[in-house]
Amino acid sequence: MVDPQQPQPTLMSVSSTNTDIIMHSTAEQSSSNPAAIADSLATDTSKKPVVIGLYGVPGSGKSFLLNQLKTQLNSDHFLFFDGSQAIASLFAGGLPAFQALSENDKAHARGQAITRIRDTATRMGKVAIVAGHLMFWSEGQEAGTQVYTEKDLETYTHILYLDVEPGIVAHRRDFDKKRIDRGAVSVAHLHKWQEAEKEILRSICREHGILFLPMSRYATSVNKVVTLLHDFQSHDEQHNREKAVCALEDVVALGHGFLESMLVIDGDKTLAAEDTGELFWKKLSVAGVLGNDKDPLSTLFSSPLGYSYTAFRQATVLYEEMASDEDFEALCQEVAAEVKMHVEFRTLLKSLGHLNHVRAVIVTCGLRRIWELIVENSDLSDTVKVIGGGRISDGFVVDPLVKAALVTRLHDSHHMFVRAFGDSRLDLPMLEKADDAIVVVGKMETRSQSMEAALEDAIDKRGLQASQVLIPSSVAPRLKNSFKLKLPVISITKADFIRSVSDQTPPIMSVSESNAAKLLMTPMRDANNSGPSLREAHRRVGWYLATELVSDVIGVDEYSIPHVQGNETQGYRLRDEQKTLIVPLMRGGEPMAFGVNDALPLAMLVHAKEPVDLKPHHLQGQRNIILVDSVINTGKSVMDFVQHIRSLDATTRIVIVAGVVQDECIRKGGLLNLALAGDVNLNLISLRYSKRKFVGKKATDTGNRLFNTIHLD
Repeated sequence: MVDPQQPQPTLMSVSSTNTDIIMHSTAEQSSSNPAAIADSLATDTSKKPVVIGLYGVPGSGKSFLLNQLKTQLNSDHFLFFDGSQAIASLFAGGLPAFQALSENDKAHARGQAITRIRDTATRMGKVAIVAGHLMFWSEGQEAGTQVYTEKDLETYTHILYLDVEPGIVAHRRDFDKKRIDRGAVSVAHLHKWQEAEKEILRSICREHGILFLPMSRYATSVNKVVTLLHDFQSHDEQHNREKAVCALEDVVALGHGFLESMLVIDGDKTLAAEDTGELFWKKLSVAGVLGNDKDPLSTLFSSPLGYSYTAFRQATVLYEEMASDEDFEALCQEVAAEVKMHVEFRTLLKSLGHLNHVRAVIVTCGLRRIWELIVENSDLSDTVKVIGGGRISDGFVVDPLVKAALVTRLHDSHHMFVRAFGDSRLDLPMLEKADDAIVVVGKMETRSQSMEAALEDAIDKRGLQASQVLIPSSVAPRLKNSFKLKLPVISITKADFIRSVSDQTPPIMSVSESNAAKLLMTPMRDANNSGPSLREAHRRVGWYLATELVSDVIGVDEYSIPHVQGNETQGYRLRDEQKTLIVPLMRGGEPMAFGVNDALPLAMLVHAKEPVDLKPHHLQGQRNIILVDSVINTGKSVMDFVQHIRSLDATTRIVIVAGVVQDECIRKGGLLNLALAGDVNLNLISLRYSKRKFVGKKATDTGNRLFNTIHLD
């Protein structure tokens, strides 16, 4: 564990005596504010070589790690540099000649050394790894002597800091007989030295776009360091965007070629009121993990990095630094449990569950895992997918330009109609690329304060056309003081909006004019039929309506079935058939309900004479509820059932199936018409309509005819 440096070598001192190498790749650095360049997705073509610094106080194990990396990494693509050898190579007299220089000349020599490394890495197309020091600090001195130069800060793309326990460092120094030149230092001084170096490095790295990672967890595992180096070697803005697009393609592929439109939705403060990143870091702060910086993300994004690609990569590195994989998952679980998706979005997204041609994807700059758990907790995993980062293993980060690129991909490559939802200026590039842009406006105290001016600028200067949704509806709209309301206010829970999003089948469907309906209705109307023969006629109607129309409203799923030729083939059944509840409104609806059940054999059937006969456990886990009645006159009876179900579940799809529906109740102002207009998850299906309005008695009552009880009425 010999440190490669002499007592006073440069932080960035280097040598080209070892030319072990790994793949050529560069890291693009872009500090542009993405909200200000929403109309341009072009990446800066200027690149510089990847140069990675290994730092730590003397005795932290840089030399040992460097030698390990030489044996682990492919020798075709990485260059390794030892600081003291690099300095020595600049002078005929080696290090003694360097030590004799003035401080200004030493700084110049250090700049020359790192420039040589950069030029060598550029010429050879390789990644350089350099072991060095940030400063030297003898115990008793008030402050350490910093030994980095502007050339160092211009050259480095990444810095890994070996944040080894001070006690371990002290033990190594005491027993390292090869480095007797090192002065004795206490564990307390080593700790103070390390903390000072980390604080300095955090600051200067943010100022100069350098990714910085203290490696307390990684320092004992060369395999983890190798994984990091491979990631640093290949990751730039172009690679990042390509990985994000691949994730999007995986989402599109789940649509099996049926997708025609996509909802692209931001996560934090759009789908929910909370900022999940803030909650995550608050939990780390409470746990005492963060030290003095209680809000490192705010510090990061308020630095010169802004909201650039590099800033989001640094955020990922922060998550790696602060939480192990196990702790990270546990924290994500805790945060997700505290976040509730806005009911407005839950209603909208649940309405898409039965559709093949439209889906939703959350594209978040925050933590992918938290939003996956929120979606899962909201029972939306089948409908909504998540694209985001947060860990090195995710492979990419989502920044504002990535959001815009994904919308462009959906629109240009897949020819989809894209609706985008966002709340802040980070979402503006995405909103400006969408076919339909919707700004989500939350409470005044939690909404993005910088969005107002940026939004008005996008409208006035770049022609953004958008609308806004207020959550809750009582909050003040954005840009309300403009000479005109630049952002029309819409409601995403109204049936007309949801139907425009989903392009759903009409809320009222009938086959009354078809020849099949004429054949089926004849035995139902024939006064000669009663009892078993009439019940059979109703049963056939139930089977037909379920097969012909219910399947259109709810959709179908594919599943494997054995073919008569011995192989497997594809069959079809109602989507979520095993999570479907059939409710015959007793007693007239029972025969038709049995026919519906014939068509949907996996569905559950529960008899109900009154709405209260449906208990919460009957509805638990159900995706579809089919209410079946033979005749609907005013609609009051069936609406009592609908209202009872809605008191137990606000979003489950309800399909009313009837043999005959009186025309007046579905006309404008009618009881069913009003309900259907206000509930996007409510549909009415009938065999035919009737303009006649009457209440059946004795021989004209359908229930009496079905069960031969005419004489009892």
